[in-house]
Amino acid sequence: MDFSEKLQNLRKQHGLTQEELAAKLFVSRTAISKWESGRGYPNIDSLKEISKFFSVSVDELLSSDELINAAQDENRKNISDLLDMLAGCADMMCLLLILLPLYPEKVSDSFSAVSLFEYAQESFTLACICFALFVLLIAIGVTKLIFNRRHAEKGRNTLTVVSFVLSIVAVLFLTAARLPYAVTVMFLLFIVKGVLVYMMPKK
Repeated sequence: MDFSEKLQNLRKQHGLTQEELAAKLFVSRTAISKWESGRGYPNIDSLKEISKFFSVSVDELLSSDELINAAQDENRKNISDLLDMLAGCADMMCLLLILLPLYPEKVSDSFSAVSLFEYAQESFTLACICFALFVLLIAIGVTKLIFNRRHAEKGRNTLTVVSFVLSIVAVLFLTAARLPYAVTVMFLLFIVKGVLVYMMPKK
């Protein structure tokens, strides 16, 4: 009998629904459903809670192979969380595109580099569009970090897709606006995010 069957039997023996067991273990009902259908294993902390709640040892719950699989699942999850957090930080680095002197301002017959706030005096419309794109990316980065902190899975992939789309739009817009320094920084952040997503462990 594998872990999924053991967990289901223990739950039914105690007369609990998936929702009730989830509440006892401080996890989501989706997590219980996933474990009982054999689509994954609990992390070490959840295994300890299950063992304690049902008064059985971890060895009774998992075979040696299942224990290895559970450890591998947790390792993949930890790596994914770390890479996702770094991708969120890369989005938040768009703050640099607002604060650093990356935008040209004509002074007499020469040009000087100014921040986005100062550039607004030179070209208000362009600056507003840039500001909106960067603030959206920063907001996505903050949201990613919040999701990561709360271990929320739902919506993460959507945030990643939106982040990439906005980054591409920002690169194209900055290129069209002939803002080479800002394009370079934006493109580097885009590459960093691409590398981080590429490194994500395959499920």
